Amino acid sequence: MVLEPKEPSVAQRIAHAFPALSSAHREVARFVLDHPLRAATLPVNELADLVGVSVATANRFARAVGYEGYAKFRAALVLGYEKALAPVEKLRGSRDQPATASGILDGALADIIRNIEATRRGLDGQTCAQAVEAMRRARRVYVVGLGSSSWPAGILARNLDVNREDVHLLATLEGPGFAARTLRRLTADDLVIALATPRYFADTVRLAEIAQKHGAAVLALTDGPHSPLVATATIALYAQTDCHYFAASDASLTALVEALASAFAHATEDLVPAATRVTEAVLPWLDRDYAAWPPQGGSDDLSDTPPTGTVP
Repeated sequence: MVLEPKEPSVAQRIAHAFPALSSAHREVARFVLDHPLRAATLPVNELADLVGVSVATANRFARAVGYEGYAKFRAALVLGYEKALAPVEKLRGSRDQPATASGILDGALADIIRNIEATRRGLDGQTCAQAVEAMRRARRVYVVGLGSSSWPAGILARNLDVNREDVHLLATLEGPGFAARTLRRLTADDLVIALATPRYFADTVRLAEIAQKHGAAVLALTDGPHSPLVATATIALYAQTDCHYFAASDASLTALVEALASAFAHATEDLVPAATRVTEAVLPWLDRDYAAWPPQGGSDDLSDTPPTGTVP
């Protein structure tokens, strides 16, 4: 079979044509190479204004590097950043629609509700059971989430920690290096829960691949079968994350995380004792009446302690 030659990238075309470009065209080329993502979002007149050339010059530049015109050039540039640029293009369309602050809030909340409802409808009972069982049986559970996914990852690790030992959150100030170093200890008895939504962090995918190579089970919490995490996953649960103003909505992933932690808690044999131990541990840091725990004198027996504000 004869393979078709790969289409050269915009950067490769510019590099090939650069020696023959005029000084004005070189200014455009430098801007595009220095700011490819920004250039991909700009109409020809805005690019021309930023570089300080005419619209005609910008169009001639596109032809000089091998495109029929600026529209074809920009389309090729966008293609290389299609997924990363999707939120930007949505914003460009949203700005054209008049709206009030309350209208935006209402619409955003409605979108979140739709996402969560779609997530709920998409759950498969068998897969949910497999996810909970994997969390119960694992010797150690590692939770990986970077970027915006680090927040729901933290919630998941925090909630799982109530009902089981050896839960490790791998999102730290040190970044993915810490996670990679920690995962060297993985065995087939461990579980890695990896969270990622658009725009997917490559490091999260790499860490999931490390887990897979070590033979550990991987539970992917992501936005669909198209996610790069799915190729590494033993089990996958999906959250719909559509959003007009950001790359993805974190609300539905967070809702999925809380639902999953709830299912795990329900499956835990010592649920009530575990919850009681956590409550006792955090009482000294709680506000209002709880701040008086333990009572003066050091006794943990409150049977004879009068309510706050009463005189014994």
